[in-house]
Amino acid sequence: MASLEEVRKFFEGDKYATEATGLVIEKAEKGHSVITLEPDGRHLNAVGGLMGAVYYTMADFAFAVAENCGLDPDTVTVTQAAQINLMRSWHGGKVTCQADIVKDGKTICVYEIKAFDKDGKELALCIFNGFKTAKK
Repeated sequence: MASLEEVRKFFEGDKYATEATGLVIEKAEKGHSVITLEPDGRHLNAVGGLMGAVYYTMADFAFAVAENCGLDPDTVTVTQAAQINLMRSWHGGKVTCQADIVKDGKTICVYEIKAFDKDGKELALCIFNGFKTAKK
């Protein structure tokens, strides 16, 4: 199992998640991860809410970290399908996204990913399907 620092170093390669969006990996275990974000003006939509794409980016990154944090040199799991249900509006503060494996098959996996506000209220519920493939 890779250390948290090794996982963070590897995922620095995901420039959109880490640099453009500002996501931080707080926890990375096979089948489980926690990602956080301190939203700022670049994350807001025209009415001052959190842009829906932020939830997708957080969920996709949390999924990728939880599924690929072992840093397997031969295989990688990529997002095959995603469903996002927005549960309530964000009203400021840190957002935390947690990914947990539901099914881990030979070629596919399913994750449940939830986003929470600073008070622990659920903002989004996501289901991600992953496809396991050889690295190119």
